[in-house]
Amino acid sequence: MDTSTRNQDGNQQILQAAASFKAFLLKNNTGNNVNLYDHLSRLLIKVMDVHPRNVVDEIEDMSREVKRGLFEDKQITLRDLPQTTAAEMLAEQQCLLFSRPEETDQEVELMETALPNVSEIGFFLEQAGVGLGREEMQRVFLALKQLVESQALLHCRLWGKILGTESSYIVAEAEYREGEEEEEQVTEEEEEREAQENEMDPLPQSTYKPLPVLPKEAIGTGANKFVYYVCKEPGLPWVKLPSVSPAQITVARQIRKFFTGRLGTPVLSHPPFPGNEANYLRAQIARISAGTQVSPQGFLQAGEEEGDEEDETPRDSYEVNPDFEGIPVAEMAESLSTWVHHVQHILQQGRCTWMNMAVKPGEDSNEEGEAEEKEEEPDEPEPEVGPPLLTPLSQDAEIFNRPPWTSKISSTLASQHAVAVLRSNLWPGAYAYACGKRFENIYVGWGLKYEGEGYSPPVPPLLQKEYPSGPDITEALDPSLEEEQTLKESLEEQQAAQEEREEEEENTDEEEEDDY
Repeated sequence: MDTSTRNQDGNQQILQAAASFKAFLLKNNTGNNVNLYDHLSRLLIKVMDVHPRNVVDEIEDMSREVKRGLFEDKQITLRDLPQTTAAEMLAEQQCLLFSRPEETDQEVELMETALPNVSEIGFFLEQAGVGLGREEMQRVFLALKQLVESQALLHCRLWGKILGTESSYIVAEAEYREGEEEEEQVTEEEEEREAQENEMDPLPQSTYKPLPVLPKEAIGTGANKFVYYVCKEPGLPWVKLPSVSPAQITVARQIRKFFTGRLGTPVLSHPPFPGNEANYLRAQIARISAGTQVSPQGFLQAGEEEGDEEDETPRDSYEVNPDFEGIPVAEMAESLSTWVHHVQHILQQGRCTWMNMAVKPGEDSNEEGEAEEKEEEPDEPEPEVGPPLLTPLSQDAEIFNRPPWTSKISSTLASQHAVAVLRSNLWPGAYAYACGKRFENIYVGWGLKYEGEGYSPPVPPLLQKEYPSGPDITEALDPSLEEEQTLKESLEEQQAAQEEREEEEENTDEEEEDDY
């Protein structure tokens, strides 16, 4: 077969492929009776007519216009599918709050659970000029109801709302249930065992002894007396915050950070914070609660504890006084002595109860004879004692020449229906109201403490020296061959001179012996 015959066969194959491809392009769509060949022809004609600058960027829009113009005669419009907005998605989730799956048991469960009347609380807060608004308070009430039913909580209340740069946190305060303490301790012990088992090749032991770490307070006591749940909006899932440690409270007192609204965000600060935003949020909640949770004097009384009455440990329990008859609103608005703190004070250690870290954990009181012989060392630290529970607010110290609290009456025109309002100047955003036997605390703010006119962050410490410099430690340069030879010759000369001296000394000794 010659070359011309091969070229003719190749051209025929190309023509056949082009014809089959054109037939494929001419295949009409069953829906609108339009084929791709005609659409591309119209599109190319429009490109030649318009001559756009960026054909590649505008070809999709021009294709859509060509197709829309083709269907205008048939009264068919092309519309993009509407995108679901964030507000619509939130509304869909909040619709579940208004549903009642079990109408028969709903009222019984609501009466059994100690869920406060958030609508009533919102009404009194509105009289005081604070709060979240009626609509949001109603949604928060339904969200708290959903939380109580899902977690089977014994008591739950609205703690407040902490604002953030991206989103805010709605905070709910609840009591620990029986069994949660054991579960948390078991998980910590398992983690320690796994860490010990994983150390196959132990590293060399260092002589450095770090400072002892203060342990967390037991679940249900001190700063961990309550458990807190947070959510960004009513209807969104509730997230349980972890328990707080003394180190987290200590560092939180030294830094100022705005919340972002994302619990997993790392907290970048100096000194470094041991945890993420969830831990920082829990530490700030503990600090705010310890400084701003107040109640009318006499409403609560110290709980009866088993044991000696002379026990020096501060009591952290209280109960409602059944004989409380209420304090007049005008008197509560005038005097801070009618208000008391009902949350324990947090000490400088970051705990509500002081712990002596000078005593080693291995030193037990099993050997009573040795323990009695040992006397108290003079350098033993003195235990720190904070103000007792139910301390009046009149004993609070001033801050930057400002009173720690500001009290007022909600209305002077109708004082018989007014409420006493208390505002914290130490933690802006913390409020309390009282009316008869009703009172409540709420916090709505950025979660930051008042620090005066300006805040200056602490200066980082000076850099420590890595090692002491000296001739015994500083590394010297290696000598050259000539220097080594010179040193060797000088050592040989010194040795020879030393030998001559010794021989002379021996000769003089022998002469002296001969003389005798």
